Amino acid sequence: MADQQHQTPPASVNSDHKHLHPVSSVTNIQNKIRTLDGEKVTYSAWVKLSKLHAKGYDVLPHIDGTEPPAVSDPRFDEWAKIDSIVLQWIYATLSDSLLVRILEDETTAQRAWNKLQSIFHNNKNSRASSLLCAFTNTTLASCSSLNDYFQRLKDIANQLADVDQPVTESRLVLQMVQGLPAEYDTTASFTYQSNTSWDDARDMVEREQRRQLACQQSA
Repeated sequence: MADQQHQTPPASVNSDHKHLHPVSSVTNIQNKIRTLDGEKVTYSAWVKLSKLHAKGYDVLPHIDGTEPPAVSDPRFDEWAKIDSIVLQWIYATLSDSLLVRILEDETTAQRAWNKLQSIFHNNKNSRASSLLCAFTNTTLASCSSLNDYFQRLKDIANQLADVDQPVTESRLVLQMVQGLPAEYDTTASFTYQSNTSWDDARDMVEREQRRQLACQQSA
C-alpha cells in the first residue's frame, strides 16, 4: 500500500513540467520593468530593461527582428502563445497615453515594439528643441524643493540623451548651479572652479541649504 501511495507521477506530467517555457514563470512584469512614460522612465532605459528580461526569459527573438515560424510550421502555435505573453509585457509596462497609441487587434510583439520605437524616434529635432529649452529654463525657484530640482534636471538630461542630445556631467552641473538663487553664490562659485562631479555638487548644495536653514532657526 505504501508503495502505491508514493508512485512516481506519469512520465507525461514530468515531461510537461520540464519543457515549460521560462516566460511562463513571470507573474508580474511591472515588478521587473518600470512603466515607460518618456519622462521619469525614458525610452532607452525601458528598452535596456526589456531586452535584459527578454534575453533572460528566452524571448528576445520576439522583439529583435527574428522571423517567426510560418503558420504551417508545427512550432507556430507555441510561438504564437509565447508571443502573446511578450506582447502583454509590452502593454503592461507602458503609460496609458502610450498604450492607446500602439494598442491593436491581431498584432505581434515585434510590431508593437517597432511602433513604439517609431514614436520615440520620429520628430527628434522638435523634441530636442523643446527639451533643451526646458533644461536651460529649469531653476530652483521653478521647483517645489531642492530634490525636485535635482531630479527634474536629471530627467530632462536623460530625455535629451534619447533624442541624440546627450548632456555631459559638467554641463549638467553647470546648469544646476546657474539655476540656483543668489544665496547660493559662494557654493556656485566654488563648484565652477573645482570641476565638481554631479554627486559632489549636489552634496555641496544640500549642505549649504542645511547650513542656511540652521542659521535661520538660530536667528
